[in-house]
Amino acid sequence: MITFVKPIEFVWDKGNQDKNWRKHKVANNECEEAFTDKNKKIYKDELHSDGEKRFILLGKTKKRRLLFVAFTQRGKKARVISARDIYKQKARKLYEKNA
Repeated sequence: MITFVKPIEFVWDKGNQDKNWRKHKVANNECEEAFTDKNKKIYKDELHSDGEKRFILLGKTKKRRLLFVAFTQRGKKARVISARDIYKQKARKLYEKNA
């Protein structure tokens, strides 16, 4: 399990600054909101952790939008790799379990 020191800081560099908006219409601030969801779920992403450890976060935004966020931890900061809506029922059930 991964934990962050509050408040969470984010790395938004050239590689990930607007990518999620262009691909999935998810703004950076929405990605950040998912990390503050008290019912969020964080899992290790074993499949994509070759060069660095990656994680998957399932969390809701202030507008109740359920997001799938792939990220890595760099020190005490989170770098979002990808963020999109969760449509698949399996992922929704993972979020709702014990929520």
